[in-house]
Amino acid sequence: MKKKIILIEPLGFPWQTKDPFIFCAYHKDNYPAGDEQMGVPKEKLKGRYIGQDFTLKDGYRMYHGSHVPGFPYHPHRGFETITINKEGYVDHSDSLGAAGRFGAGDVQWMTAGKGVQHSEMFPLIHKEKQNPLEIFQIWLNLPRASKFVDPHFKMLWKETIPTITHLDDNHRRTVVDVISGELNNHKAPKPTPDSWAAKTSNEVLILTVKMEAKATWVLPAAVYKDSNRTLYFYKGSKIDIENKEIKENHLIELASDEDIVVKNGDQEGYLLLLQGRPINEPIVKYGPFVMNTEEEIQEAYLDYKQTQFGGWPWSMREQVHERNIGRFALHADGREEKK
Repeated sequence: MKKKIILIEPLGFPWQTKDPFIFCAYHKDNYPAGDEQMGVPKEKLKGRYIGQDFTLKDGYRMYHGSHVPGFPYHPHRGFETITINKEGYVDHSDSLGAAGRFGAGDVQWMTAGKGVQHSEMFPLIHKEKQNPLEIFQIWLNLPRASKFVDPHFKMLWKETIPTITHLDDNHRRTVVDVISGELNNHKAPKPTPDSWAAKTSNEVLILTVKMEAKATWVLPAAVYKDSNRTLYFYKGSKIDIENKEIKENHLIELASDEDIVVKNGDQEGYLLLLQGRPINEPIVKYGPFVMNTEEEIQEAYLDYKQTQFGGWPWSMREQVHERNIGRFALHADGREEKK
């Protein structure tokens, strides 16, 4: 019988990924009530390493933010960012003049391509209560032929993302959100046009999974046996795959051409699945750039120094939008979506 589990490892930070993915980070922060500027009140910033605050203190981190938590403007080239929001709000702004705010259940998909600056800030919209945040940020590589495509960003609104509810033989529930790809004839919204995921034969599948206690769920076999498939068990008690007990905060690399039966333990279980056919090209990753050679990394830094990838058209380094504006997307061509 073929081995269905290839590898089990504890989760670190960031989470280990396989080609075509190059980065995955999970952020869970319980931010306090915000001040008038939607930031952390000044008295609550004491004792933090502002600018590089990645230590969980009082339930949250500021990351690179000094007042509003998050990631102020910074450049990218050569790959894509996929931000899955499960709780709270994220404000996007970029050097093309595009902007947006997305909330729980929404996903932002951005192709950096030949170069873009963007910021992802976490506005503390609520002034009278806490502002919890839960997101995944995933980096999906671009092949050599697409490294220099025009930057593009897209919102996958929660209303467009398929949710599959499965009941097992004991009527225990598993709920699956299909962020990318297709599962059981449910197709995710289209990604950005130049994405590795835009071609269905690359079999990029991104799922978030919530399992009721003691529920059983079957992840069906992929079409292509060369697809890389990693399951991240990040919250719960334990799961069982092939009679192997796996505790929370572990990743499991799985055979792609086999059905995988997942049996949950005695608490709600939460999982993320990343799957895709590999690009199989050299990867040189340095800071915010992902290219194929060292020379291309040096070129990226020189280009950024000379052009700033279009500069920063916004008034603030930690750009946030109006408190009551709601969920929206403003695209570089002036097209606007409101939710």
